[in-house]
Amino acid sequence: MLSSGFSNASVSKFLVIYFVASSIGLAVFDAKHLAHIQVNPHLWRYGQISRVLLWQAAGYANSTETLFAAILAYHLRVVERMWGSRKFATFIITAFSYTTILTPILLALIIRPLSLNKLNYLPSGPTATIFALLAQYHAAVPHTFRYQISTTNNNKPSLTLLLSDKSTTYLIAAQLALSQFPTTLLPAAIGWAVGTAWRADFLPSSSPSPRRGAGGRGGWRIPAWLVGEKETRRHESGSRADGERYEDLRQRLEGESRAAAAAATASSTASNGTYVQRQRRPLIERFRGVF
Repeated sequence: MLSSGFSNASVSKFLVIYFVASSIGLAVFDAKHLAHIQVNPHLWRYGQISRVLLWQAAGYANSTETLFAAILAYHLRVVERMWGSRKFATFIITAFSYTTILTPILLALIIRPLSLNKLNYLPSGPTATIFALLAQYHAAVPHTFRYQISTTNNNKPSLTLLLSDKSTTYLIAAQLALSQFPTTLLPAAIGWAVGTAWRADFLPSSSPSPRRGAGGRGGWRIPAWLVGEKETRRHESGSRADGERYEDLRQRLEGESRAAAAAATASSTASNGTYVQRQRRPLIERFRGVF
C-alpha cells in the first residue's frame, strides 16, 4: 500500500516547512538583498565571504521558486522512504556542503570570465541541493507507467511524446531551473553533477552511496537521534556492518531458517538410523545360531 502525505518522510516534511518559512522570513525582515551573490561587488570589492556560506541556507527570495521547491521536496520524499531518514538527511547535508562552495567558486573563477563579466549574479535558495536529490530520484526510482501524447495533422500522427508518471516532477524541476534564466541554470547543473558524482563514488569523505555500506571507505552518517531513530550496530566476520532498519526481521528469518534446517537434518538422521536397524536385524538373527 502506498503511503500518503509525509508518512515515513520526516526530513522531507522539514524541508518543505523550511523552504516556506525561510522565504517568509526574508520578506518579513526585508533581508532579500542580503541573500544573493554578486561576484562584483560582493566578493571582489567588499569581500563578503559570508554570502558564500548563506546563499543556499537563506532560502528563496520570491514565492514562485518557493512553490516549485516545496512541490519538488514533496515529490522527492519517496527517496527518503527508500533510504531511510538517516541516510537521506546525511545526503542532504553532504550535497548542501559541496554545492554551497562549488557554485560561487565556479561562477567567480570560470563562468564570469568566460561570459565577459556578464554572468555576475547568483540567486539565493537551495536549488543546487534539490537537483542533487533529483539525480538520486532519477537513478533510483523507477517509473510506474508510461503514456503517449500525440498530435494529428490530416488524421496522421505528426508529433508523439512518450511520458511517464515521473514527467511531472521533471517539469516542475525545469520550471525551477529556468525561474531566473540563465542564473538559476548554474546551481541546477552543479547540483545534478554533485548528485551523479556521489552516486558514482567520486566524492571524497561523502556519505555512504548505494555502492558502499556505512562502514565503507569515506562513509559517514549523522547521529540517529537527529532524525528520531535509534542507533543500531552489529558485527559480521569481525567487521562493522550497516545496522539498518530491517535488522530485526533479518535475524528472525535467519533463525527460522536455521531451525527448519536443523529439524530437517534431525528427521533425515532418524529415518536413516531406522533403516539401518531394519537392515541389521536379519543378519543378527542369521548368525545368532552360529555363535
